[in-house]
Amino acid sequence: MRPSFRLLVLLSFTATTSASAQTARRAMTTDDGLNMIAVGGETISPDGAWVLFSKSELDWKENKRKTTWWRADVGGGAPYRWIGEDGAASPAFSPDGARLAFTRAVEGKSQIFLMRTTGGEAVKLTGHATSVRSFEWTGDGSALVFVADEARPDSVEKARKAGADAIFVDEGPDGQGEGQWQNLWRVDASSGEEKRLTEGDRLIGSFAVAPKGDLVAFTARKENRRNQGNLAEIFLLDPASGAVRQLTDNETPENGLQWAPDGRRLSYEAVGDAGWELGLAKLWVMDTSSGDHHPISGGFEGNLGTYTWTPDGNAVLFGATKGTNGNLYRLDVTSGAVTQVTQVEGSLSPTSFSRDRTRMAYEFSDLDTPEDVWAGATDGSPGTKLTDANPWVASDIALAKGQVVHWKSKDGMDVEGILILPANRAPDQKLPLLLHIHGGPAGSFANRFSSSYQVWAGLGYAQLLPNVRGSSAYNDALLRGNMHDIGGGDFQDLMTGVDWVIKEGITSPDSLAVRGWSYGGILGGWTVTHTDRFKAASLGAMVSDWTSEYGPGFNFDVRQWYIGGTPWENPDEYRMKSSLTHIADVTTPTLLLHGMSDDTDTEPQSMNFFQALKDQGKTTRYVRFPREPHGFREPRHQRTRDIEEIRWIQKYVRGLDWTPWVRKDEKKADDAKPIS
Repeated sequence: MRPSFRLLVLLSFTATTSASAQTARRAMTTDDGLNMIAVGGETISPDGAWVLFSKSELDWKENKRKTTWWRADVGGGAPYRWIGEDGAASPAFSPDGARLAFTRAVEGKSQIFLMRTTGGEAVKLTGHATSVRSFEWTGDGSALVFVADEARPDSVEKARKAGADAIFVDEGPDGQGEGQWQNLWRVDASSGEEKRLTEGDRLIGSFAVAPKGDLVAFTARKENRRNQGNLAEIFLLDPASGAVRQLTDNETPENGLQWAPDGRRLSYEAVGDAGWELGLAKLWVMDTSSGDHHPISGGFEGNLGTYTWTPDGNAVLFGATKGTNGNLYRLDVTSGAVTQVTQVEGSLSPTSFSRDRTRMAYEFSDLDTPEDVWAGATDGSPGTKLTDANPWVASDIALAKGQVVHWKSKDGMDVEGILILPANRAPDQKLPLLLHIHGGPAGSFANRFSSSYQVWAGLGYAQLLPNVRGSSAYNDALLRGNMHDIGGGDFQDLMTGVDWVIKEGITSPDSLAVRGWSYGGILGGWTVTHTDRFKAASLGAMVSDWTSEYGPGFNFDVRQWYIGGTPWENPDEYRMKSSLTHIADVTTPTLLLHGMSDDTDTEPQSMNFFQALKDQGKTTRYVRFPREPHGFREPRHQRTRDIEEIRWIQKYVRGLDWTPWVRKDEKKADDAKPIS
C-alpha cells in the first residue's frame, strides 16, 4: 500500500525517467486498452490464507470478454486456475471456509453450486424454478438464504413464448419493462431441500441473515414504478413463523444491510431518515427490538464503499473515496470517531475481510498503475500484491502522470481536479486540451488508472478532469452545489478550469476539445450551446430535452433536485435547462454517441440534438450502437466508439485526417466510414 500518486512538476515532467528509457517506450493505443486483463471480484478466505479472484480477458473473435476464476495464496506464489470451464458468479465462502458457494447458469437459469475448498467438482445445490438472484450463508453454514423471482404459471409462460408478452406499464411487477415479483427462500446446504420464507408481491433489494439464522432483514417495496425506488423500506422476517415486521416508514432508500455480531443491531446505508435527500450516504445502526436508530458516521465526508463489523461489535471497517483517493477507515461505533487506517495516494478499494477482520483483500490502482489484486492487514501495514495482470504497461508504455490541481470558480468557490500531461511534454510546450466531464451528476474523478487517459496523452493531449460542484466524494455542500442550478455553477467550474490551464501556459485558447458521457454528455451539450471556445465536442448518452425524457427516463433526481417540479408545474425551467432549447447557438463541430438500448438516458435524446444540428447545416455526426445499454458491453462497439471520438477530435482540433490503428487480428484499420 505504497503512496503511489506521483505528482508531476510541470516544467520538469520527465525528470524521473531517463531519456533513453522514455524513448524506448511507446504510446498506448485503444487496442491496448481493450486487450488489458481485468482482475476483480476478490474474496478472501475466512482464515485469511488465500484469495479467490476473477480474470476477464478479451475474446475479439467472439466479441466479448471471458471470465475465469483463480486462487492466490497470500504468502506468495503464482496464482492458479481454481474453478473449471463452466465458470461461476458471486462466490461466497461458508463461515468455516470449508465450502464455496456460487451461482452458475443451468438451462438459462442461475442456480447455486457448492464445492469443497480443498478441491473437487462443484455440485448443483438448487434446482429452483426461476433464477437465483442473490444469496447468503447462514451463520452456522447449514443453509443459504436466497432471493428469486416468482415463477409464472405454466399457462402464462406458454402464452408468452407464443408472443403474448405485452407489457402493462406500472401494473403488477412490470414497471417499464419485463419484471417479476420476488421472495426469499432457504435451501439446506446438505440436502438441497428448499423452503419458501416469504409470501406476497414485493421487489427485494438488500438482505442480511442474522448470525444465529433466527432473523432475516431485507429491503422491499410492493410496487415497481421506475422513479419510486425510495418507497422501499426495511423489514424483519422470522423464518420460523414467517412473520414479517416493518422496521422503517420513511420513503428513504436504505441498502447495504448487515448485522452486528450481537444479532440485535442492524446496520445499513442511507442518506437520511426523512425522505430522499441529496447527500452522501451515511452508516446507520438500528436496534431491531425497539426500532431505535441513529447515524454513526455523520462526521465522515466521502463516498462509502464496502464495510464490515469487527468481531467485538465495537467498530466498523470500511473503504471510502475521499477527494480523489481511496483508503481503508475505522469507525468507532460508540463515539463516531473515524480513523484513516491506510495512507495511500491512489484508489485502494477493500472488497472482503477475513473472519477475524485482521486481513483484507483489495484492489489498488492509480493514474499510472493498472488495477491489481492485493491482500494485507487491516492495521495499515504494507500489503502484498497478488497479481501482475498487465506488466507490459509499465515496461512498454510511455505513461502520462497527473497531479491534483485547484482553481477558483467564477463565484470564488475552490474547485479540485486532476491534470494529466503526456510523458514526453517538453518544457513550456503548449498542447491541445481535452476537457473531460464525469457522469452523475453525483460522480467524481478519482486517482485510478484509465487506459483512455493514457491513449489521449499518447496522442499529445493535455487533459483536465474537474470535480465540479455536484460531485460526490467531498461533502454534502459540494454535492448539493448544483441543486436547481444544473448548467449554472457547474458550467462555470468547467470554464474557469480551462482558463486556469491556459493561464499556466499548458494550452492555447484555439486548441480546446470537450467530451463526456451521461451527465458528462448532458453538461457537455449545455457547454457547446453556451460557448464557442471549443473546436470539437464528443457527447455520449446525453439528455438534450428534459421534458421528453420525463416519462421514459429516470426523473426522480431531476424532479427533486436538479431542476425541481414537473414539466407541467415548472415548464419554463424544464425548457431553459435543456440544451436543445439553445441549439441555434452551437458552433462547435459535435459528435454524438448513444446505445440504442439505453434506458438510463434514452437514445432519442441524442437523435433530437443531432437532427436539430443537421437541420441547421451545422457540423455533426451521430453513431448509434445496436443492443448497447448505458454502459457499452460489446468490445467491437467499444472500439468503434473510442476510435470515432479520436478521429473527430483530431480532425477539428488539429486538422488531422487521423488513421486508426490496425488490430493484429484484423486485416484493415476499421470498418467505420471516415469523416467526409
